[in-house]
Amino acid sequence: MAYRVKCVSHPYAYNSLLRIEDKEEAAVFCEVVTFTPDPLPVRYYDKDTGRPVSFYLSSLEELLAWTPTTVDSFNVASKPLEGRQPPLSSQRPRTLLCHDMMGGYLDDRFIQGSPATNPYCFYHWQYIDIFVYFSHHMVTIPPVCWTNAAHRHGVSVLGTFITEWKEGGQHCEAFLAGDERSFRAVADQLVRIAQFFRFDGWLINIENSLSLAAVGNLPCFLRYLRAQLQQQVPGGLVLWYDSVVSSGQLKWQDELNEHNRRAARPLGCRGSPRARGIAGAGAPGGVGGAGPRGGWARAMASLASSPARRVFFESCDGFFTNYNWREEHLARMLEQAGPRRADVYVGVDVFARGNVVGGRFDTDKSLELIRKHGFSAALFAPGWVYECLEKKDFFQNQDRFWSLLAPYLPTHSICSLPFVTSFCLGMGTRRVCHGQEEAVGPWFHLSAQEIQPLFGEHRPEGGSQGWVKTHCCLTDAWHGGSSLLVQGRLPPAVEYVAVRLFSLHVPAPPKIFLSVVYKLEEPSGVRVALELTTGEAGSCHVGSASEVNAQTSPRLRPRPLRVPPTKLARWVGRCGQPLRGGWVQRCYEVSLRGCLLRDLFVSFSRRSGRQDQEDFVCRLGEVQVVGVGSLLTPLAQVQAVTVSQVGWRRAAPEGEAPPGALRLSCTLHWAYPLPLARSFRIHCCGGARGPEEPTLLGLAFVNQYRVVELAVAAPTPGRDGRVEFLVEPVPREGLPVPRAEWGRAALLYSTPA
Repeated sequence: MAYRVKCVSHPYAYNSLLRIEDKEEAAVFCEVVTFTPDPLPVRYYDKDTGRPVSFYLSSLEELLAWTPTTVDSFNVASKPLEGRQPPLSSQRPRTLLCHDMMGGYLDDRFIQGSPATNPYCFYHWQYIDIFVYFSHHMVTIPPVCWTNAAHRHGVSVLGTFITEWKEGGQHCEAFLAGDERSFRAVADQLVRIAQFFRFDGWLINIENSLSLAAVGNLPCFLRYLRAQLQQQVPGGLVLWYDSVVSSGQLKWQDELNEHNRRAARPLGCRGSPRARGIAGAGAPGGVGGAGPRGGWARAMASLASSPARRVFFESCDGFFTNYNWREEHLARMLEQAGPRRADVYVGVDVFARGNVVGGRFDTDKSLELIRKHGFSAALFAPGWVYECLEKKDFFQNQDRFWSLLAPYLPTHSICSLPFVTSFCLGMGTRRVCHGQEEAVGPWFHLSAQEIQPLFGEHRPEGGSQGWVKTHCCLTDAWHGGSSLLVQGRLPPAVEYVAVRLFSLHVPAPPKIFLSVVYKLEEPSGVRVALELTTGEAGSCHVGSASEVNAQTSPRLRPRPLRVPPTKLARWVGRCGQPLRGGWVQRCYEVSLRGCLLRDLFVSFSRRSGRQDQEDFVCRLGEVQVVGVGSLLTPLAQVQAVTVSQVGWRRAAPEGEAPPGALRLSCTLHWAYPLPLARSFRIHCCGGARGPEEPTLLGLAFVNQYRVVELAVAAPTPGRDGRVEFLVEPVPREGLPVPRAEWGRAALLYSTPA
């Protein structure tokens, strides 16, 4: 359609933008092209590319000065911590992964992803209970991509607060050696940061000596931090690393003992409410203000009631030991830990530095001893397989490393529906959307990582030669950048083999729908099917189970509808139909009553009449388990798309940009209920590639996206240039949404008059 709009400077619009509502198409924003430099703050944007990045804080001054801004919202996790079974609070020994790689903030710092080649990617989440992002910056805020990926798998995420060397000692004296206002101000900021960015707590790592005054206040700081965090962050955790002992010396113990567990002298936190004679007073200035019945008051009462001041371990939710332990250390810790054995995380340096047990491909020797004594484990720097071995063999080495540890790593179950995964690792050599290739080239975006399965190998009982095993596959994908490769064998005497993909713990709704998208390499004489096991939630009753295709859609409702709801119709539309790229989709409908969903398998069986050995290769592109209620709810709409923070640059003559082209950067915002979205796909029309077909720019996981250096044609005198941005929502159920229902905004730009 024709636009008869004059672009003018608006006194109340950011960057002189004028927003005009076009009821027929999209909101329109106008701007006059100028090349005035508008440098972006380097804390939030990469200085070389202008892309938004995750960040850290390097000093006490930066920590105390931090306040949330609109730019900070790029780094806020969009995925809440998913429920899991057993819960983290159970006394089952846990597994902590401490990610330490070359100082941190590498390719993972780019919030909207990067074109990284051969990046480090972690995907064995089923074994992990707590993820710690570690670096040697004072306040390590986990990059949002890690928080999103971990939360999607039910894994808690901690940042790191660390002080080291002489400078670290000075920082500690500044906030620990004075009165309580100093350490409470630091604790309050740490709580605010975790609460704002939506991660789950802190590893506290003091690796410098402390004065008697500072070490005397340290347990009070930890208790206060823990109490405030638990008030503001559900499930919040504070862990302590084995370094400083109760005398203030920096002296690693490699175990939990009297030197780092308790001290002999009585309670006496300087400036505490009790020391000032006002026990039970509130906590003015604290996060949310802890009153007389608040967590701080309870913590202080607990300390005061002890015959001796318990420090470090009993001031925190867990204790992370140093790495140079032997089995005798573990034996001594049994009495020290008491009933909190699972709260002791025995450190394992995968690099095998120092006098350690195991490490590298012998890390299983460490785990065997740790589990023998019933402790939790803290695996430090498992990126060894990436840093020290051949990059081209990374996935084989990664799978080998974790398969050796698997006997000592209990898994946890998924606890919510809808459950949908494309097995995407959050990386690839190209991008695929529902079987159609839309971009070629390497990409890395951990926020885009979907729920990963239980990797491994399965052999049927009875000593037969049948087997099936699973691996990551970057060579083909149904959606995203990868699929799950399943290889197996059916000998002549074996009719059937199956492998468990996911462990579930979900009370079943009355009706569920399941689907699997797969591709078999030809020739193949096997059938592929999904299998679901149930446990009793009360008295489990399985009503009907049938396969679904597009021609039998009325059977999908307890009461057939002439016009099924939009989501349901779109979900059924692909069932039993040929899909792009040779993929096949099979759908199932199951009626249940009083049941608990337990395990999801993929099975392979012989086609009738075939008796020869069958070796098969199958790629799984997507698996869905969706309750009927989810498919009956209406689709949400993307609304109020806006364009702001516009910047222009003259394009260099090389590359895709035509002669005289411009480079456009801007920020898009929109409104959409985030709990209903898996992600957003951001497109543009009217860039250097032409005005017709949308070009994928990238993925977003919050309601904003930074467009960076988009090549657009320069406007001709007297005429406006135009670029349109489209925001495609991806619902939790993974359904494709037609373009007519995407959010839209257009930017008209002109040369100065």
